[in-house]
Amino acid sequence: MIRMLGRVGAAVATMALAMQAWAWDLAGDKTVRLHARDGSVVEIGTVHFVPEGDGVRFELHMAHERFKDFFLSMKEFKCLEASLEIQCHVPYPYPNPAIVGDGDLRWLEHSLLFLYKAPKDFGAKLWNGIYYRFEAGETGLVGVPHAVDLNLIGAPPDDPSVPPFEDADITEIDPSSRWFVKLTID
Repeated sequence: MIRMLGRVGAAVATMALAMQAWAWDLAGDKTVRLHARDGSVVEIGTVHFVPEGDGVRFELHMAHERFKDFFLSMKEFKCLEASLEIQCHVPYPYPNPAIVGDGDLRWLEHSLLFLYKAPKDFGAKLWNGIYYRFEAGETGLVGVPHAVDLNLIGAPPDDPSVPPFEDADITEIDPSSRWFVKLTID
């Protein structure tokens, strides 16, 4: 019981710190960057945050000029290309509230979905999805890659107000197994 209370207390403390960081950091324009294994950084867009009620509304603007067009599986994708991996942005395809707050960054995470493929692979393999799970850092948000099957968003969700990917759908991976080892917003 004491061990459980310790975990709950730690979770509450973490959420409180994150909420303090959001109240301070999640306002105005922030830069979205992908950080590669080799230390290079690619600015891929901006997010505009506006505090609203108990949450923060956001609007994501991707810098498509930094991406290359790929036609994969009968669909156009905006991708970043390296010799060993191609990573493509997969915009969340359904309307959503675009709100974060109260310890919940899932709609922002759902807006920054990606898939990866080897340059020699044909087509898009949606089961090779990348989900960057965010935590509040000292200067902004830091997302590390997790695995997710993007086929799960092939049909509209039953409740469009709830992000469809749940914890059970998102799998931890070794961040260095992907070309981009983290995504930051600051």
